[in-house]
Amino acid sequence: MSEWLEDIAQAMVADGKGILAADESTGTIKKRLDSIGVASTEETRRDYREMLFRAEEAMRDYVSGVILYDETIRQKAVDGTPLVDIIKSSGAVPGIKVDQGAKALALRPAEKVTEGLDGLRERLEAYYGLGARFAKWRAVIDIADGIPTWACIKANAHALARYAALCQEARIVPIVEPEVLMDGPVAAHDAQECYKVTEWTLNTVFDELYEAGIVLEGMVLKPNMVIAGKNAPSKASPQEVAELTVRCLKATVPAAVPGIAFLSGGQSDQEATHHLSLMNEMGPHPWKLTFSYGRALQAAALKAWGGKPENVPAAQRAFAHRARMNGLAASGRWQPDLEKQAA
Repeated sequence: MSEWLEDIAQAMVADGKGILAADESTGTIKKRLDSIGVASTEETRRDYREMLFRAEEAMRDYVSGVILYDETIRQKAVDGTPLVDIIKSSGAVPGIKVDQGAKALALRPAEKVTEGLDGLRERLEAYYGLGARFAKWRAVIDIADGIPTWACIKANAHALARYAALCQEARIVPIVEPEVLMDGPVAAHDAQECYKVTEWTLNTVFDELYEAGIVLEGMVLKPNMVIAGKNAPSKASPQEVAELTVRCLKATVPAAVPGIAFLSGGQSDQEATHHLSLMNEMGPHPWKLTFSYGRALQAAALKAWGGKPENVPAAQRAFAHRARMNGLAASGRWQPDLEKQAA
């Protein structure tokens, strides 16, 4: 089993490629579509995602995997082709979001714990049958006065480990996503505070993964970068973000993990790309450093599309441009002047 999991995990962090997070919940995708004046229906959500998955250059050259939502993994394109088959035909691995969202932690309403373990074994079996070969579970850790607490970090790390074990049992590679938020309710912390909480969180997560018997070679980590909160009085420079993030990962993430696919977590498109490229320029590292971006890969394409069929080619070009920029960043070869080439 472990060899098979390792093969999938390696494919997910292939050189110069990253993971497209297209797993927005129905509520989140509605906000995205609202922003371009398009009603959120099953058809418009399908049309939007089909447009991305059929962007041949982006998918073939720069996307190693796609995280899907429950609705999307079951959908078919306009011509009747399952969306999963379109993804597979590009060479990317289909995946699925399996958590059921972060809810208030009992007795600690300022903090959250992610739910979704009940029935997960059966759901994973069904998703495997639908073509998913990896899964994703996101935990959120906020920084403010008195938080995070040990209880919150421990509860989320334990849930991540139980999820990961169920995935590996089902022959599905777990993406383990503990996100220290840069855009929570307060978000006034500096990068040094983010470093401390990220280090604490990752150490706890890997302790729990070890106790759960996780095959480290058959997982992918999806962490935040070490970055100041969005309301912080002073921001770390791009070089500082890269250096702090790499230092934190080297202190916490075992070399057996094949790859680390960062979330963008509220950064601008270009910031997320710049930081990733700087980290790779500092290599070689014990693990691959790549991207697993949602909004930072899709925002330009969504705007260019605008819900109109005639705009599909322009939207696919915008998506290909961002995917290419991040593919270069995953190899440490991105330069700001490349952004001037029109998407």
